[in-house]
Amino acid sequence: MATKLDIAPSSENELVLARIIDAPREAVYRCWTDPKLMTQWFAPKPWTTPRAEVDLRAGGASLVVMAGPDGSEFPNAGQYLEVIPGRKLVFTDAFVGDWQPSQKPFMTVVLTFEDEGAGKTRYVARVRHWNAADREQHEQMGFHEGWGICADQLEALAGTL
Repeated sequence: MATKLDIAPSSENELVLARIIDAPREAVYRCWTDPKLMTQWFAPKPWTTPRAEVDLRAGGASLVVMAGPDGSEFPNAGQYLEVIPGRKLVFTDAFVGDWQPSQKPFMTVVLTFEDEGAGKTRYVARVRHWNAADREQHEQMGFHEGWGICADQLEALAGTL
């Protein structure tokens, strides 16, 4: 199981999830960028991820569809802002690809992947919201629990690659 790190948010509108994941950095990054792998870990069980689409470049679109236990689907469209292969991903739901605005921006995610030695990865997800109300809503939706479950699922899958 991933080791939790206590990293403070850099602003009042940020939520942070940080872990030392027992898998190599390249594998953890690949799980975030290969749609076939994303569908295996992205949603906290018993939720599923029936579909993921990735155009991995700054300005490229992403679409991740999560499905609840009852089969209801929740599409999450976004856009990559920064891609540093193997090291960093920045994406947002403020745009839906090629700089087309979304209907309502909610968050921007900054993911970093750093070698921690011995085949482990320092994985930090900084989730920045437009305002305090959005941050509070995300927290109440179960951010820490849900993203934590997903980090464990990510670690399990990355460890097999």
